[in-house]
Amino acid sequence: MNNGGSGGGTAGSAGTAGDGGVGGADAAADTTAPTVVSNQPLDDATGESTGAAITVTFSEAMEPLTGASFHLKQGAVTVPGVVSYLDRQAVFLPTNPLLVSTSYTATVTTDAQDLAGNALSEAHAWTFETDATAALGPAPVLLGASGNYAILAKSAISNVPTSAVTGDLGLSPAAASYVTGFSLTRAGVSWSTPQVVGNVFAADNDPPTPSTLTTSIDYMQAAYTDAAGRPTPDFLNLGAGTIGGLTLTPGLYQWTSSVTIPTDLTISGAPNDVWIFQITNDLVMSAAKNMILIGGARAKNIFWQVAGSVDLGTTTHFEGIILSKTAITLGTGASINGRLLAQTAVNIASATVVEPAP
Repeated sequence: MNNGGSGGGTAGSAGTAGDGGVGGADAAADTTAPTVVSNQPLDDATGESTGAAITVTFSEAMEPLTGASFHLKQGAVTVPGVVSYLDRQAVFLPTNPLLVSTSYTATVTTDAQDLAGNALSEAHAWTFETDATAALGPAPVLLGASGNYAILAKSAISNVPTSAVTGDLGLSPAAASYVTGFSLTRAGVSWSTPQVVGNVFAADNDPPTPSTLTTSIDYMQAAYTDAAGRPTPDFLNLGAGTIGGLTLTPGLYQWTSSVTIPTDLTISGAPNDVWIFQITNDLVMSAAKNMILIGGARAKNIFWQVAGSVDLGTTTHFEGIILSKTAITLGTGASINGRLLAQTAVNIASATVVEPAP
């Protein structure tokens, strides 16, 4: 059995595959077999969500029509589901929630091929066990490759020093000149800066960064569409859009207005429970307010889909994945345990951004 190592995030909807990996522009020259570089859940993981997507990341872009090579079994029983490929990642989505306290084995066979027709060098298999309690709330939003970044934006990433970011930054299609306030040092495929524990990637870095970022932006937009399209909310226009002081349990929330958080907000649930917040206009959190997680709730399972802009006031603390149709702004001294994924710009000032634990 192969040990998959750390996961690469969940995959989004299927789309056009990326570059051909080894062999460059001439795909026919590629004779190198692809390999599996990571999987999620991890091998021998326990306490996994019954609503989890199962993801595998390859060393290069794969042929999208090899979905039959990815299987999930509970003992000898094949679990029905749908496989989607995009570039280097594939995701298996079970048709029904998985059983609690149950061991599963995921396998990618040597039927999997890269874009040049080279088969996987050897089958890759790993096992995991689900949690004893079924997860509450909707299925998680699939971030795919966009989940590899603490900050991902399309037009600009601006910073008023000094900020502290734990996780990678990505910008595309804009160039690195639109990443400001970080004192970047170029290193070929990426940039480095003392303010980021990770790497900074922009559309004008060396290959394969441009194509990788294009794929990541595609995933970000697909994730936004996924979150925005979830039907039948459990809560509609809660608090008329003013949700400070509330305790929010797992579920799908929808507002046909802006949402404000003028006082501290609590999110309560178990580690695998999920929250999706659909906001038609803006999201505004007042200065010096806090978002508090209790009961084991985890930031990676909290999704804020915002059609307008996001404004987190000075010295606020926020939790979760922000998927914004426009811009995200963190006031001076604000912090977030989560991800900032914006379809225009991300602006931070002496902020702390920490990507969520897996």
